[in-house]
Amino acid sequence: VDLDTARQELEEFIPHVRNISDSSIRKMAGRDLVRFRQFKKQGIAVKFGRFSQKENNQIRKNIEEFLLITGIDSAEKLLFTSRYPEDKETINRLKAEHLFCEKLSEGIPRPWRLIYYRARKMFDPNNYKGRYSKEEKEKLKKYHALHGNDWKKISELMSRSNLSVAMKYSEIKSAVNYGPWSKEETQKLMHAVEEVIRKRTEKEDANSLSSSGKSQRDILIDRETLYQKLPWTEIEAKVGTRYWRQCKQKWTTILTNKITKGQQLYRGTKGLQAKINLIKRLYEMKVEDANEVNWEELSNAVGDVPRAYVQAKFYKLKVSCVPSWQKKTFSEIIDYLFEEKLPELEEKL
Repeated sequence: VDLDTARQELEEFIPHVRNISDSSIRKMAGRDLVRFRQFKKQGIAVKFGRFSQKENNQIRKNIEEFLLITGIDSAEKLLFTSRYPEDKETINRLKAEHLFCEKLSEGIPRPWRLIYYRARKMFDPNNYKGRYSKEEKEKLKKYHALHGNDWKKISELMSRSNLSVAMKYSEIKSAVNYGPWSKEETQKLMHAVEEVIRKRTEKEDANSLSSSGKSQRDILIDRETLYQKLPWTEIEAKVGTRYWRQCKQKWTTILTNKITKGQQLYRGTKGLQAKINLIKRLYEMKVEDANEVNWEELSNAVGDVPRAYVQAKFYKLKVSCVPSWQKKTFSEIIDYLFEEKLPELEEKL
C-alpha cells in the first residue's frame, strides 16, 4: 500500500493519524492495517487509553506461547534483547522466524507499538523496585546532568526502567512543594490551564475568526475541554512548584467547586446517598474492568461533577472499605461493595 493510501485507510481507525510521521505510517501499515481490517470485520473498535486486565492477560499469554515456541528462556531476554549482547543475534533471528510482531499483538485491538510498550512495562524486572532512596534521587540528578534525556542510558546506570527514571526525574527536577496550595500557586495553575485551553481553542478557530476578534473575545468551550486530555507536563512547567499529578488533582478540586457552586456534595447525608448511588450504578453496569466504565455517565450519581472527582471518590471507597482490594478483580470489588458495604450505608442513612 502506498503512503497516502495507508494514511487514508489508517485514519478510519486512528483519528490523529495526520500528525504521525511518514516512517511511523509505513511501520503501522505493515504491523497494524491487516489486523485493524480483521477487527473491523468482527465489529471490534481499535482501543486507546489504559489497558484492561483482559488485555494484560492476553499479552502474558502471547509472550508465554512465544517463549515456548522459540525456546527463549525469559520475557526479559525477548523484550530487552540489548541487555544480552551474547544472545542478541540468536534472539533476533528467532523473533523474525516466528513472527514476533504478529504473535505479540494477537487478539488485542490496539496499535502494535502500544502493545509492545505495555509488554515492556509489564515484564521489566527494573520496573518494580519500590521507592527511590535519597541517594538514588541524587544519582538520578547527576546522571541527567551528564546524559540529558537519554533515559535508556540512565535506566541502565540506575538499574531502573526507562519510564521509571523519566517519571521520577520530572518529579524531582525542581523544588516540589507537598504542603497546602498557596494563593499564588493556585493562580499560576489557573492561568496555566487557561493559557493551554485558549491556545488550543484559538488554533481550532483560526480559520473562522480574525486575529483582532480572537484576542478580545472570551472563549466559549464545552465542559469536557476543561478537564480532559490537558497537557499536564506543560502545565507543571508553568506552575513550577508542583508535580503534574498534583496540578491535575488541584484542578479537579477547583472545577468541582465551581461547577457545584461550593456545595459539599460528599458530606453528611448527601455523602452517604452519593456513595449508595455510586455502588448501585457500578453494580448495575456489570462490567469486568474499570476501563469499561463510562465515568462521565456516572458523574451524576454523585452530582454535577467532573469524571475525575467520581473516580477519586470510588478509589477512596474501595481502599477504605474493601479488604485486600489489590488482590481482587474489579468485578469482585464491586460485588463486595454491593453485598457488604451497601446495606451498612443504607442503614446509616
